[in-house]
Amino acid sequence: MIITCKKGAPQSEIDKILHEFKAKGLEVNLITGTSYNVFGIVGDTTIIDDRRLMSNPWVENVTRVAAPYKKVNRLFHPEDTIVDVDGIKVGGHEKIVVIGGPCSVEGLDQICELAQDVKDAGGCMLRGGAYKPRTSPYAFQGLGSEGIMDMVEAKRRTGLPIVSEIMSENKIDEFVKYVDLIQVGARNMQNFELLKALGKIKKPILLKRGLSNTIEEWLMSAEYIMAGGNENVILCERGIRTFEKYTRNTLDLSVVQIVKKKTHLPIIIDPSHATGSWELVESMSLAAIAAGADGLIVEVHRNPECAWSDGQQCLKPDKFKAMIDKARAIAHVIGRDL
Repeated sequence: MIITCKKGAPQSEIDKILHEFKAKGLEVNLITGTSYNVFGIVGDTTIIDDRRLMSNPWVENVTRVAAPYKKVNRLFHPEDTIVDVDGIKVGGHEKIVVIGGPCSVEGLDQICELAQDVKDAGGCMLRGGAYKPRTSPYAFQGLGSEGIMDMVEAKRRTGLPIVSEIMSENKIDEFVKYVDLIQVGARNMQNFELLKALGKIKKPILLKRGLSNTIEEWLMSAEYIMAGGNENVILCERGIRTFEKYTRNTLDLSVVQIVKKKTHLPIIIDPSHATGSWELVESMSLAAIAAGADGLIVEVHRNPECAWSDGQQCLKPDKFKAMIDKARAIAHVIGRDL
């Protein structure tokens, strides 16, 4: 529910309205502007009498929000959220971010070399999988804590913040200590216990859309995190499963503007998992920037043919740099920097 007070409403009246809602056990988010005050009410709003509210001479309007997500909803938070990832701002009109790195951390030398490649190309964060959710139990599952510590060393050498995927609640302490942007992968998008646990920390969360999930389901997963108190959420579209088999997934670029209309959260695109083919990564990256995405997360590997996982969708460092150079030109066309 959204309640808008009239311009010039005295603070005593605003406090009175606040107290009334809180006394009913409702959560109140007050948005103050230069000429208005808006209350975003979260909870069982069926107990609120709209007509009684409108009888208050200082209440301008009462709007019931049909969408099930509240904290994620732009109606509750008109301004763009900007998420700070170890000093790098994501969202709003900030610079478009490019995150690069291998699907899997394969060792200290590999990740440190790639971190330098990513930085030299113009990337601003390093991605790498240490805990890998694989379809086959016989596939490489990641180096675990060793991989995380390899990334920490790569950060020490290059200064790039690190992004890595969390698989379970029992790894949260490790990720809070060492990882700058905690990724929730597609397979865990509706792992509600994990989402609730991540809501209790303050580290930024990169929430990927599930394999076959609707936009509303995705936003409700973000709501789980934000309802717990962690408002540092970045959304990531990584393609959805359709009947098409030519690409690994189907990249839904329309979601960029849909998300920006419905929410205040930043959104980045993963063209690597979306297409499954390095030959398509550059074109989809440029299209994502043109569509208004706040960033990209791209897989990079020096020897993709020898990669321990997903080599077919990795760009080599020189192609990664060429992609960033072209993306920068597209960003300038739409009034953004990269």
